[in-house]
Amino acid sequence: MRIAAFAAAFAALIAGPALSQSRLRAFDVDKNGRIDLAEAKRAANATFDRLERDKDGTLSRKELRGRLSRQHWMTANPDKDGTLTREEYLAATERAFKRADIDGDGAIETKEFRTPKGRALMRLMK
Repeated sequence: MRIAAFAAAFAALIAGPALSQSRLRAFDVDKNGRIDLAEAKRAANATFDRLERDKDGTLSRKELRGRLSRQHWMTANPDKDGTLTREEYLAATERAFKRADIDGDGAIETKEFRTPKGRALMRLMK
């Protein structure tokens, strides 16, 4: 049992960088090896459409399926109506992008996607 758990953890550790590389390529429209804010928002916009199943123009916490922490939900939902409009979701994506852009160069590289802040951004994009 312990060996199986260790093997699974090791496989996830090894797969992490490859997974980040493949996700990066999927969102990297201009194929420069980096994701800029426009590319992140483009992906988040598509994610909004995919998650917004009841077609009321908003996302509920249920529809978000854990993509935002409680703290980030509170910030993303300034009107406290219990839902996020497309504009609120994209604003949350922009804030997540800025947090994930550790070196401040206006783009997210693979190494930044591997950080907790990068993974939080990825949850909004996928």
